[in-house]
Amino acid sequence: MKLYLKIWRQFDASSKGEMTDYEIDGVSEHMSFLEMLDLLNENLIQQGERVIEFDHDCREGICGQCGVMINGRAHGPLRNTTTCQLHMRSFKDGDTIYIEPFRAKAFPVLRDLKINRKAFDTIIASGGFIGASTGQAPEANSIPISYETAEEAFDAAACIGCGACVASCKNASAALFVGAKITHLALLPQGKVEAPKRALNMVKQMDLQGFGNCSDTRACEIECPQGISVLSIAKMNLEYMKALTFRK
Repeated sequence: MKLYLKIWRQFDASSKGEMTDYEIDGVSEHMSFLEMLDLLNENLIQQGERVIEFDHDCREGICGQCGVMINGRAHGPLRNTTTCQLHMRSFKDGDTIYIEPFRAKAFPVLRDLKINRKAFDTIIASGGFIGASTGQAPEANSIPISYETAEEAFDAAACIGCGACVASCKNASAALFVGAKITHLALLPQGKVEAPKRALNMVKQMDLQGFGNCSDTRACEIECPQGISVLSIAKMNLEYMKALTFRK
């Protein structure tokens, strides 16, 4: 396939960026989207030009590092798919593809398609953990948990922190990310002790990082590669209000 690419180029965080045109030929439909960018970078190296920088790590839809906006959609046209899992068979010969970094005040662009997701790490550090000593692995059946609760906790824990929810939200809200992390731990016995403190601290830190408020457009749920439900946001709000009501 031959493709026409319009890619955001920005030298560093303090520079003014712009969309730059590229043509690439010989793209196989079996390539992943990132492999297509690898091929483009190989061409740029041969031409003596600076390569296009983008985030990636596992390339298996696990690490959450590869997210970019593709034709205006986080991770591209397919639902429940990360950028690294998107294949070029989703495009046609001669297509024009717009590729940009995730846009949010809390996700400053570092260079080209690379963004700084440190805001997510700061939120996790404020309360996304349990303080109990784990010691030796406990017997699996020592604390009975219903199948439904276990599945709900697992669904929330599937969040990979890619930031697609923020990038797709008109308010740049991180409510789905924070809601998933709070929901995951609040449902499990090990997380209940610190649940009130966790909800208060993580929501406060989310606001301090400059993320916007949720206005229930549900774009986050649609673009989330793991299909995290907006019910996690409702659970976050419930835990937050309980913490405010019963705190000492």
